[in-house]
Amino acid sequence: MGKVHVLDHPLIQHKLTLIRDKETGSKEFRELVEELALLMAYEVTRDLPLKEVEIETPVAKAKAKVISGKKLGVVPILRAGLGMVDGMLKLIPAAKVGHIGLYRDPETLEPVEYYCKLPYDVEERELIIIDPMLATGGSASAAIDFIKQRGAKSIKLVCLIAAPEGIARVEQDHPDVDIFAAAVDERLNELGYIVPGLGDAGDRLFGTK
Repeated sequence: MGKVHVLDHPLIQHKLTLIRDKETGSKEFRELVEELALLMAYEVTRDLPLKEVEIETPVAKAKAKVISGKKLGVVPILRAGLGMVDGMLKLIPAAKVGHIGLYRDPETLEPVEYYCKLPYDVEERELIIIDPMLATGGSASAAIDFIKQRGAKSIKLVCLIAAPEGIARVEQDHPDVDIFAAAVDERLNELGYIVPGLGDAGDRLFGTK
């Protein structure tokens, strides 16, 4: 059963406050999102399995631990998820990177996949799907669906800010997926923005409107 993990480390909370501030410009916003992704990756990978190996230090032979088990993959949901990739890779540089792009059909309002490129061995990897905002949960749930259809069996969802509505949607559709967030906010407004949130993450990352 998937769990919701709220990462309350002081450094994460401090940087989250800075990106919420409407006076924070695109350059600083991008840097902070990258730093937050790095800090969150530390918590997201906390349960990676270890195995014991023997090495030789300059002083003596020693038994030590290295990561074992599943290889990792990082999959940003385009476009805002791109802002979190470099931060994740600084901590887990051997991870492969996939990409998934979705848009909402204006008539049916259902998410439609327009781009998906994943590591060829996706079924053997633990995938970390990243998107700064988990609002309605529609895009995240659809992205998980599309990725599962390609054989993925182990998935975590990582976002900076989540709304209760988005968490409920992902928990309902994908009870096997753990959700990691730096904050769970109050609600969604009538436009689908998280309140208090931070506005449109993609626009703030890339300086668009």
